[in-house]
Amino acid sequence: MTIQIAPMSSGFTLVELVMVIILIGVLSALGIGLFTRSSAFSPLLATQQLASATLLAQQAALAGKLESSVLVDDAGDISFKAQYKESESDSDFITLQNFSLDRSDFTVSVNPSGRIYFSNLGALTDRVNRAITVSGDNTSFIFCVSSLGAVYQLPPLGNCDG
Repeated sequence: MTIQIAPMSSGFTLVELVMVIILIGVLSALGIGLFTRSSAFSPLLATQQLASATLLAQQAALAGKLESSVLVDDAGDISFKAQYKESESDSDFITLQNFSLDRSDFTVSVNPSGRIYFSNLGALTDRVNRAITVSGDNTSFIFCVSSLGAVYQLPPLGNCDG
């Protein structure tokens, strides 16, 4: 009695290879679509960076740094700068964080406008709530900096005054 051994089969069938190629094609088409539509991504990124710069300037104020502030600079590209001064005699600010994005992707508005200064208790020095809006093609993100220094995202149809 002889034992027959089945031949070793290794590799993939043509059907399996075609299915993998189709699956890779579909996934890459979806991935490219997500990355080419940066209009929704840029305003979200800008909102998060601006909130981060605001909190960083507030932390510098709490650490005793003079004239801790956030500046939204829209000359050329839009940039957000968390800054402070070493001493009262300094004319230049020291930058803690500087982030900039191409202004063609979005717009930023601060209401009321101007540099946002923090006191040594972390509150806004002028005691005026700030609404900061970052808008892209079809998206808009709003966050508030309260007069006490709290940074929070604005609910839909809400305002920063209450």
